[in-house]
Amino acid sequence: MTTASESHAAGSEPESSGKSAWGVRWIFTATTFLSAFLLFSIQPMFAKMVLPLLGGAPSVWAVALLFFQGALLVGYGYAHLLVRHVPAQSTGFVHLAISALAFLSLPIAIPAGWSEPPAGDPYLWQLGLFAVAIGLPFVAVSANAPLLQAWFARTGRSDSADPYFLYAASNLGSLLALLGYPFLFEPALGLRALATLWAFGFAFLVVALAVCFVMVRKAVPSAGQHVEVAAPVAAARPEPTWRTRLSWVGLALVPSALLTAFTTHVATDVASAPLIWVIPLALYLATFVVVFRERALIPRPLLLALHAVAVVLALLQLAQTEKETWFYAAGFGIAAFVTATLVAHRTLYEARPDARHLTEFYLLMSLGGVLGGVFAALIAPQIFPEVFEYPLLLALSFACRPGALDLATQSRKSQVLLLVVVAVIAALIAWGPSVAYTYQIGFGGWGSTAGIAAALAVLAVILVRYPPHLLAIALGLYLVVTLLPSGVHRGEAQRSYFGVYRVIQSDDGQFNVLQHGTTLHGAQRIRDEAGNVVASTTPATYYHARGPMASAVRLTGMLAAITQREARFGVIGLGAGSLACHSASGEKWRFFEIDPVVVGIAKSKSFTFLLNCQPNADIVLGDARLTFAREQDDSYDLLIVDAFSSDAIPMHLLTAEALRLYAAKIKPDGVVVLHISNRYLDLEQVLAATLPTVGGLHGLVIEDSSDDGYRMTGSTVVVFGKSWQAVDQFRAIPGARNLPEPTLRPWTDDSSDVLGPFLSQYRKRH
Repeated sequence: MTTASESHAAGSEPESSGKSAWGVRWIFTATTFLSAFLLFSIQPMFAKMVLPLLGGAPSVWAVALLFFQGALLVGYGYAHLLVRHVPAQSTGFVHLAISALAFLSLPIAIPAGWSEPPAGDPYLWQLGLFAVAIGLPFVAVSANAPLLQAWFARTGRSDSADPYFLYAASNLGSLLALLGYPFLFEPALGLRALATLWAFGFAFLVVALAVCFVMVRKAVPSAGQHVEVAAPVAAARPEPTWRTRLSWVGLALVPSALLTAFTTHVATDVASAPLIWVIPLALYLATFVVVFRERALIPRPLLLALHAVAVVLALLQLAQTEKETWFYAAGFGIAAFVTATLVAHRTLYEARPDARHLTEFYLLMSLGGVLGGVFAALIAPQIFPEVFEYPLLLALSFACRPGALDLATQSRKSQVLLLVVVAVIAALIAWGPSVAYTYQIGFGGWGSTAGIAAALAVLAVILVRYPPHLLAIALGLYLVVTLLPSGVHRGEAQRSYFGVYRVIQSDDGQFNVLQHGTTLHGAQRIRDEAGNVVASTTPATYYHARGPMASAVRLTGMLAAITQREARFGVIGLGAGSLACHSASGEKWRFFEIDPVVVGIAKSKSFTFLLNCQPNADIVLGDARLTFAREQDDSYDLLIVDAFSSDAIPMHLLTAEALRLYAAKIKPDGVVVLHISNRYLDLEQVLAATLPTVGGLHGLVIEDSSDDGYRMTGSTVVVFGKSWQAVDQFRAIPGARNLPEPTLRPWTDDSSDVLGPFLSQYRKRH
């Protein structure tokens, strides 16, 4: 078995001029960059393609991320086996053949037979769809990162013994693709064009891989000898032990799981702004660029101190019983996420082996990433009713600090101190909830805990030299957050693939309130102002009697009565079932709801709208783009679309294709009412731009400015139909006006620009 240095001395062509040497380095760097760019272009591109099938719930991205991590593991495993068991002069032929097979899956599209997910939680169905559609090209491209580094290590160059710098180039390409896709590539080109361009880019990548492999063949011995790469003796690292290998897995697992958990937390409990998942993933990739280098950009003592303070403050912020604000949630959450990921990845880099074990290192890293994804995307939603995995992983990030789990190196005094910390935490667990309940104490607003925050932050800095103590403190704070009322533990919660639903009581105790993430989805009065229990079925919040949705129902019923016909109503999005109590005798109503958990809540003892007003309600389960398409054309007098998940935008319900579907199902004189209230996007402008592209549709806006707490909440809707005369009748509703002149591009299934509506809404508010 011949090492790289030995083969170089034994007859491979010596490294020639400096210009030639730099040429080799840049060709490998550019090929690595292109490979990563394509890898992270396919992720948002295909995730966008499946939105019409799965909707816009946070779990769609979480499960997609899990698939990408799993496929990355397969790619790294394939690269490891290729380097270990195939002669060096043949590895390229095998990989180029596998890449050629991947062309069978191109251009990227939804495969035949995968047009409708099953009812309920489609976790496995989504994984299967991704595997069939993009599994082969994704695995082929994902194998390039470790394979190109292994090839570079065999070129016989003076710097080939430590090729890990290529991983930073890989993550830089990933970062640019990720940030460029939603704001530049898709708005400018559209999905179909991007899928075609991706296929051409993949072909160019295969050519670049062939060039890199030619360089490897020139550098290694002839006749297919197997070549094992080794670092120079002076720089050689010790052979990895089972404990070292296990640490690679763990150091990759925690930040990978934290990526998904942090994204889910923000989308569920803070604010589900458009494309919110882009920011954490971009930061996650940027940490590799920062720390996967020989000389750290941030000195270790400073990084460890920043991590300790950031995570402690983030856990304290989660302990607040008041709703999080963007300022604190963004500041503490992002700081904790970034520093925790930096610490884990820097510790991982410092534990890297020499180049002989490079592919094994990346394989185990990828295994850790998959295990983290499985925990955060599949296991946590099944075992936690709320997003408890986020504070847990913040606490576990302290286990990623150097020496955090090595109690043997701690002094006797330090071990005694650790026992005291654990005892205090145990007492808090045992008596904390009962004491808080008895004396009605807990974490209130930020100001009331500023002193505690400062004290614990100082304590965290003092204990930086004692990693096990920091881990114990963090786990104690995690228990506080999950056992006592807090920012992630409030109300009666249920969790599904489509989000976290909480049934809470209003502060004055007068209403039961349904929250989906950060958005109100209905409220029902249970007590009057004097505190007496009442049995009210009067719809509240957006659905109050003078609101645009209730007014549209009432007007449609009156028009149907005049013509002596039976009115038929469709509602996309059940919520608490509030709209059911606007129905009248002789009308036919059908509700379309994607989540069985919502149906259960609407039929529970917390809300009695359905029980009292439509006890035998006609409810169709499934995504509305699929289930509503099976309805008979020209059959509905009124269709209300109110299916937003938290503040996330199910863009597939607002595209030209969706509007065309709605229009096909209403009667010639029927109308569609789209509830477009949103804090982040100017959906009024989106509809103004998109409606004219469908053809034959006419619309207007109705804006309700009511503000009376849960009793009456303001909303904005767009009413449109195939007959201007039918739509114009709704101008009688207070707050009606014409749609504005469009200044944005229309939304289609092929291209949905969110930056324009986001900036438009920002300008309106400021």
